[in-house]
Amino acid sequence: MIKTELHRRFWLIELVGYWEGRLTSNHLRHFFGLSRQQASKDINQYLQQHPGNLEYCGSAKGYLPTPSFLPACISGDVAEYLNWMTGQSAHSMPTASGCRLEHTILLPPARNVTSKVIRPLVQALRKGERLEVDYGAVSNANQDGRIIVPVRFVNTGSRWHLRAWCEKANGYRDFVLSRFHGTPMPEGKPLAPLPPDTHWNTQITLVLTPDPRLNPEQQHALIRDYAMNNGELNLETRAALAGYLLREMQINTKMLDGNPAAQQLILANHDEVKEWLF
Repeated sequence: MIKTELHRRFWLIELVGYWEGRLTSNHLRHFFGLSRQQASKDINQYLQQHPGNLEYCGSAKGYLPTPSFLPACISGDVAEYLNWMTGQSAHSMPTASGCRLEHTILLPPARNVTSKVIRPLVQALRKGERLEVDYGAVSNANQDGRIIVPVRFVNTGSRWHLRAWCEKANGYRDFVLSRFHGTPMPEGKPLAPLPPDTHWNTQITLVLTPDPRLNPEQQHALIRDYAMNNGELNLETRAALAGYLLREMQINTKMLDGNPAAQQLILANHDEVKEWLF
């Protein structure tokens, strides 16, 4: 086995062990197609090279991270784990090949998200259970206790959210992962079936056009950039994600930038979709 291939397996051992809080040989078997014997051998080799990071727990039937866990193969950024878990590629697993095309991916600064927050969220999401959490939003910096039912993780382009049913708000809300405090506590199954997530289930179309204040040459450049049809770019999106999409494209729906070249595009069907925006 070449060194880079072993590093890929060590990377997965750390990624799952650290962020999910429990590793078994099945993780390696299923992801790499290994035999149980080979997967166990890889884990033991990792333990030899990185002593003190993981320890076997008989009651959990797996390897648990120790309090002194020190990442050697992973970055420690939760986006690395979430991108792997959801199949996205902004943070990808190290490749086995030594030949790579030169490229650079611009990544936003890592948010302060700890494993003690992520582990309960992942478990509750998989089991469909409630959690008691402390959350501090920008609009309310004080830690705010509430009961939530995690539904899915969402990458909005610049950061990761947890979409969850919030019993306090009596609705679905998006929670920025770095704003959870302490350790979420399990509260068992929901008291009643969750209602449909209307904003998530509704598909809408955002119609974007060049800012009409631009001159014809500038507008034509944008039409070509985005391969617009009849001067329009139609973007299909979930209603719950529409605001994030517009933000990523730097389209302000509340006021136009004084410089049309700064905003470039406008939302042409604002009145049709405004009920779904922030």
